[in-house]
Amino acid sequence: MSKNIQITTIGGGCFWCTEAVFQKVKGVEKVVSGYAGGNAPGRPTYREICSGLTGHAEVIQITFNANLISLEDILVIFMTTHDPTTLNRQGADRGTQYRSVIYYHSEIQRKIAEEVLTQIQPYYTDQITTELSAMPIFYEAEKEHQNYYLENTQQGYCSYVIEPKLAKLRKLHADKLK
Repeated sequence: MSKNIQITTIGGGCFWCTEAVFQKVKGVEKVVSGYAGGNAPGRPTYREICSGLTGHAEVIQITFNANLISLEDILVIFMTTHDPTTLNRQGADRGTQYRSVIYYHSEIQRKIAEEVLTQIQPYYTDQITTELSAMPIFYEAEKEHQNYYLENTQQGYCSYVIEPKLAKLRKLHADKLK
């Protein structure tokens, strides 16, 4: 079976969390943490992003084999492993840089994302606030932010924030894991 490689870009709060989730998903070839959707000129840095002044969101860019996992499945996993109903916030992380966002790379991706958002909404009491926008420029985050969970599993943030998201992934999507 030949590979059908596609790319999608999503943000659901801290990119360390979403990266850790999707590194465990079958069919995902690569996950890169980065920044997108801002309005400040030039290449943003983590420090600038954390200020909330650049308008960028912390995102991950996922390269996946669509023969092994669909974009719809990726988006369902995304929408069920973070809280898409809190505007500009995930847990203790607050600010526009932590917004829930799906950046589509094509009209087909936009339509799939709209369908997933519609299908998922009844499972939430509050309104989904996930932004759906055309893919802007993607800036890869600094090296120390790549593979963060895998290289820092003993760090407190990983234990208290990322581990529960991975437990939710295992509980809800065990059939999609590597």
